[in-house]
Amino acid sequence: MPSNPQQTELASYIGKLLRDNFGKGPESVFVTIDKSVITIYLRNFMSPTERVLIEQNQEKIFQQTRDSLMKALIPEIKAYIKILTGIEIREFYYDWGIHNKSGIFVGISTNLDTENLWLTEEYEGKEKVHEEISNISQQVEKAPAEIYSCQLNPRTILLIRNDILVNIEKELIREGYQEILLIAKRTLEKTYLHNNNHFESILKATVIDIFVDWDFFKNKSAIVFILKPN
Repeated sequence: MPSNPQQTELASYIGKLLRDNFGKGPESVFVTIDKSVITIYLRNFMSPTERVLIEQNQEKIFQQTRDSLMKALIPEIKAYIKILTGIEIREFYYDWGIHNKSGIFVGISTNLDTENLWLTEEYEGKEKVHEEISNISQQVEKAPAEIYSCQLNPRTILLIRNDILVNIEKELIREGYQEILLIAKRTLEKTYLHNNNHFESILKATVIDIFVDWDFFKNKSAIVFILKPN
């Protein structure tokens, strides 16, 4: 559960915001504010209408509807975070775990010095996790120029990949096909991530959720592991 007043207040705000805009809020919201990074993990978040879409294999419509709503909500979320915490969010990532009815929001502060902070951050299996992520990236796009990661709490690992887009993807973005590219990359890359059977043995933990999102214009991607420590 959130452990300080800011985290509690932000969790409450996010729960209400999603309930007001989606018709149903998440059952629980877990907020972490650490190292100029904010993560918001949502559990049991799916409206009855969305459940019908998933049952009818209309995952693309589900994703498009949520993407449209999130475009409107992200500026509100950033503004609220700034008022509540003083943290100005430079990058915002989100993703949904449809099979678990879960979700993640990640906000990265303008103050975060990734090179100095994250390169010195150690956790169980970090180097091998980076190797696995690099291998998966190589299979679906290209190996990233850099990978940064840190363990924000015992249940949450955040990885950032820099310079991952190949030229054909950059051209699709220039031509305005971001949405099609995003849906394709989500499907393909999450299949590889979820089918990887090495992460749990490397991290010595059960992997409950894996989320991934991209900032195409910064040529970056965020991956979040939600763990259940063994």
